[in-house]
Amino acid sequence: MNDKVLIQVQGLKKHYNGGEVKALDGVNCEVRQGEVLVIIGPSGSGKSTLLRSLNLLEIPTGGTIHFDGVDITDPKVNINLHRQKMGMVFQHFNLFPHMTVLKNMTIAPVKLLHKPQAEAEKKAMELLERVGLGDRAKAYPSQLSGGQKQRVAIVRALCMEPEVMLFDEPTSALDPEMVGEVLDVMKTLASEGMTMVVVTHEMGFAREVADRIIFMSEGVIVEEGTPEDIFEHPKEERTKAFLSCVL
Repeated sequence: MNDKVLIQVQGLKKHYNGGEVKALDGVNCEVRQGEVLVIIGPSGSGKSTLLRSLNLLEIPTGGTIHFDGVDITDPKVNINLHRQKMGMVFQHFNLFPHMTVLKNMTIAPVKLLHKPQAEAEKKAMELLERVGLGDRAKAYPSQLSGGQKQRVAIVRALCMEPEVMLFDEPTSALDPEMVGEVLDVMKTLASEGMTMVVVTHEMGFAREVADRIIFMSEGVIVEEGTPEDIFEHPKEERTKAFLSCVL
């Protein structure tokens, strides 16, 4: 991790129903290059809304998000160019069911980055080998387990050579025995210096892999710190109450 701030969030708000529901209520945070930032908190606390705002899948009601020094909340900015630099992995795998694994992985690099098909396929195969799925390149998503689909979703995002990876509860839709294989891929990415923002309920992963943890509740950041700060010495009562329920 270095000191370069890759993402800067200032005063971020996301309100619904004319301001009655405050999914985000003035959030300030930053993500440094090479950092693994993990966001935890109860359901409905604003975790996923914050994550999805980082590439404007959620359009904020107020505040700014600077990515690589560019205010991506400015309507004049070409958000699609910035989204290409942000890999996104969801709870559900969103693979194209009518395409093979390899086609799922190469369609975006070829169409959006204008990579030659052969180069895109070579990169895709290297990534599939890395996550233990080199033999599944010609399979269709329906022929894969949930854990395999999620590993494909991760390496599909990596095919775009993103600067940051965003994970929105990537293991919550998986059977328990498949969670580990997905977390192992994420741990490897973290060890290689990939900038990652992860919303998760996996406290063991947060403790082991995060450089910094944000605890959210009711649309605000209640507390943030190192895994040791949050898990061993939480300061806020809301943090303590949450951890007593999940640990």
